[in-house]
Amino acid sequence: MTDSIWGYHPTAGHVAGTDLVGYRVEATDGAIGKVDKHADDLGSSYLIVDLGVWIFGRHVMLPAGTVRRVDRAERKIHVALTREQIRESPEFDRARHVGDVDYHELVGGYYQSHRG
Repeated sequence: MTDSIWGYHPTAGHVAGTDLVGYRVEATDGAIGKVDKHADDLGSSYLIVDLGVWIFGRHVMLPAGTVRRVDRAERKIHVALTREQIRESPEFDRARHVGDVDYHELVGGYYQSHRG
């Protein structure tokens, strides 16, 4: 089951409607990139993260369930993943990330298997 991976944990501190674009993303072992886009859709919330210098031009889709904490004061999002887990995630597909159930199953399944 990957549905729960697509919603923010109540303790994450995310307030629906907050613009997260530009927030830095912190993996458990350091910074990994910045939020390029996000969606707060019920049952399908996610972040699109630009990995920047880590892998030039690569973006990843992080389901909201990977977010441990949103720090609005510092403009940081802490996720429960290592940088390696994020770098090795499925390739972000701009054409399929909205409304494609198979793509969401692929991405959600990857992150579900790496949950702590």
